[in-house]
Amino acid sequence: MPELPEVETVKRGLQAMVEDTITNVIVRFPRLRYPLDSEKLNLAQNQKILSISRRAKYLIIHMESGYIIIHLGMSGKVTLYKKNDVPEIIKHDHVDITSNNHILRYNDARRFGCVVYSPDLSSLEMLNTLGPEPFSEEFNAEYLFSKISTRKTPIKQLIMDNAVVVGVGNIYACESLFLCKISPLRIGNEVTLDECYKLVNIIQQVLTKAIAAGGSSLRDYRDAEGNLGYFQQSHLVYGRAKKECKECNTPITEIRLGQRNSFYCPNCQS
Repeated sequence: MPELPEVETVKRGLQAMVEDTITNVIVRFPRLRYPLDSEKLNLAQNQKILSISRRAKYLIIHMESGYIIIHLGMSGKVTLYKKNDVPEIIKHDHVDITSNNHILRYNDARRFGCVVYSPDLSSLEMLNTLGPEPFSEEFNAEYLFSKISTRKTPIKQLIMDNAVVVGVGNIYACESLFLCKISPLRIGNEVTLDECYKLVNIIQQVLTKAIAAGGSSLRDYRDAEGNLGYFQQSHLVYGRAKKECKECNTPITEIRLGQRNSFYCPNCQS
């Protein structure tokens, strides 16, 4: 699933659309996570794109009188083409957002993503339940400690909880906890305030490096220009089950935690 670094990379690749005017929205297959509403999406027609932002793993196209919100789900891809250089339609090309200069094409093989039009953001439940962004001032050690200090849930699940902090997906939770020497199995109320200082800092560092690398391409992910990310080349534990830890040579352990595969070093992390 594309995580925050991948979505941020896509957002940056879409900035060429800012100042464009949307001319049409074409829906080819309406059955996504939320059924595509052609009538509502075409309310974007003739609207100028003012900016494109990201909230958690949602891409938000800000227009003069409304918003288009895109979530990539498990396998969604957003590709931006110049209007005179658009390839033929392929399987799972569900939506085209056409402007005077570009075409944004949404492809989703598993159909867990969404493309939604809304006249305002405040009414959208999908955005209203989200915690702070990991790079925001609100996400600090004191805040994190207050959220986990009474919890008996494993710390990895807590930092992946979008109500606690958004965008720390499975890959980056595994990598951050390894760098902090904290086991993903440690329950929240056993993590100290000092460890929270380190964990907040490391999460921000890991996400920053991943964004700079264009994210991690493990299966379907490509950026808005169709390029692969390469942060997976830097993974210390994620996807490295039974391989030697790069610090102590102990085999990396893989477990199932919160319905996700988790990777950690049983020697380095406690």
